[in-house]
Amino acid sequence: MELEPAKPFEFSSFHFSEMASLWVSFLQYLPLLRRTWVLSLFRLSCLGLPLLTAKHFLDKSLYSVALATQLSLSPSTSLLWSTERQGEKKGYRNKFKIYHQLPDHDITLDAAWPELFMDRKGKYWEVPESISLDMSSLPSDSGLQYHFGIHKNSGHPQAFNALDGEAPSALMPGLCAKAAFSYQKSKDIWRRKETKEDLIIKTDKGSYWRPSYDVRLREPHAAISGIIGGTCAAWFEKGSKNVESQSEDNIPTTNNKRSPLSADFFGSACYTFQHGQFRKLYGDLTRVDARLDLSSLSSFAKRIFKSSSANKSLSSPRLNLIFQQQVAGPIVFRVDSKLLLDSKAGKLGPHIEDVIYSLSYSLRLLRSGKVVAWYSPKRKEGMIELRLFEF
Repeated sequence: MELEPAKPFEFSSFHFSEMASLWVSFLQYLPLLRRTWVLSLFRLSCLGLPLLTAKHFLDKSLYSVALATQLSLSPSTSLLWSTERQGEKKGYRNKFKIYHQLPDHDITLDAAWPELFMDRKGKYWEVPESISLDMSSLPSDSGLQYHFGIHKNSGHPQAFNALDGEAPSALMPGLCAKAAFSYQKSKDIWRRKETKEDLIIKTDKGSYWRPSYDVRLREPHAAISGIIGGTCAAWFEKGSKNVESQSEDNIPTTNNKRSPLSADFFGSACYTFQHGQFRKLYGDLTRVDARLDLSSLSSFAKRIFKSSSANKSLSSPRLNLIFQQQVAGPIVFRVDSKLLLDSKAGKLGPHIEDVIYSLSYSLRLLRSGKVVAWYSPKRKEGMIELRLFEF
């Protein structure tokens, strides 16, 4: 099961398996690590409300108040601290991060109490205490990258926005050492390079400069890419073979078995097509991204050989589709969808796991920055964000 830290300041990520779920998910897009960040300006979670009315907007549980600060300790080291109080809930959510840049690596120390994680189904889980220390390599010309670290959870995870459910075993208490590597390669089928004539527009009144609204969307192209890699994890907590636990109300939170030592392989294949340079007022951007993910090769192999021990969630390939269309000027409509290529209970064939609709306004002065408003009907959650240099 995929897990993502639900942080107000976070790097872009897309997908991965449960074993590597706590941090390996952003390994695919590690080249963006030093250049991508997202600032959540406003967040509204409906949590099951069918319609938003004036009465619903006055519900305190929908809002939170947060204070955050970032300090530059040195040219290569920064510290981020934040505290948040949500609605009528007692207590505060505290987060602490130290980020250090080395010539060829990045080192990150994260601590949160409590920490909020989101699984693939959009369900939030609250872990009383989460601490991690990670070191990752920077992108290389060869396409090889690696990442390793230590992660510790304390306390039993609780469902944040649901009454029941089974907690992922990766969030159960314990100390874990993890390592991952990946090899990525991409190739352009065709690409129209940006020229000086594209930037300079000549009119009867003279010439003027007209760059793209987003430098990452300035070149029409079609490309294919792929990534393969592996992960391994070792748990050092006693009783790691059986992580069945109970909540404060003596209700079991999970019955999954967690192996003290595990290893697996993963892979992805992606196709991208873009029409337009995103410069003109209308009809200058249409982009489609399709990515097929296989998060666990071992589970997939067990399923092929019809093994009863195959994990259905990890063995099923997933298809991620992104469609972007320019509406007018810097305004872009975008649809993100995640499809599970497997039958669902009572239904045959692929089914949709999540869909996100969004409108963005690109800020040309920031070269690759935009304000994004998105909404997920399945999670009944929306957000307004400021994104810089997003993939």
